[in-house]
Amino acid sequence: MARISKAIPQTVSSINIYKLKMVKEDTVEYSDTTIKSPCDIVRLAREVLEMEEMAEENFIVICLNTKNKIAGVHTVSIGSLNASIVHPREVFKAALLNNASGIICLHNHPSGDPEPSREDIETTHRLVNAGNILGIKVLDHIIIGDGRYISLKEQGAM
Repeated sequence: MARISKAIPQTVSSINIYKLKMVKEDTVEYSDTTIKSPCDIVRLAREVLEMEEMAEENFIVICLNTKNKIAGVHTVSIGSLNASIVHPREVFKAALLNNASGIICLHNHPSGDPEPSREDIETTHRLVNAGNILGIKVLDHIIIGDGRYISLKEQGAM
C-alpha cells in the first residue's frame, strides 16, 4: 500500500533590507572649518551653535576628516538641566556615517560652570576606548560654560 505524504507547511518570514543614508538637515556658512585648537571649537560653539544660550545640556560631536576639517556636526543628545545621556554607539554612529578620522566631543553646562563632573570624565574615557577599537581618535572633549570652557585634553584628563 502506497503512503500518502503530506507536505509540512513552511513558515515564511520577512527579512528587512536597509540602506544607510545620512540626511543633511542644514548648512551654515563659516569662515574656517579647519580645527587647530580648542579655541576653534569654542568659537564654533558660540557663534554657530549658540551653546551658551541653551537651557538644557546638549552633547554634540564634531566629525573631522584626515586634515582636521569639519566633516559634520551632530547633536547626539539633548538632556535636562544638568545631565545628558551619551552612549558610544550614538557618538560613533555619526562619526562612521561621516567617514571621520577623528572627533571632538562638545557639551554645555547650563549652570555656567564648565568644570567636568565625574560622569563627564568617565564618559570621555569610554569614548576614547571605543574610538581606539574603531580607529576613530577622540581628539578632545570640551565643556562650555558662561564665557569659559574647559578642554579635557588640555587638562590631561584624557
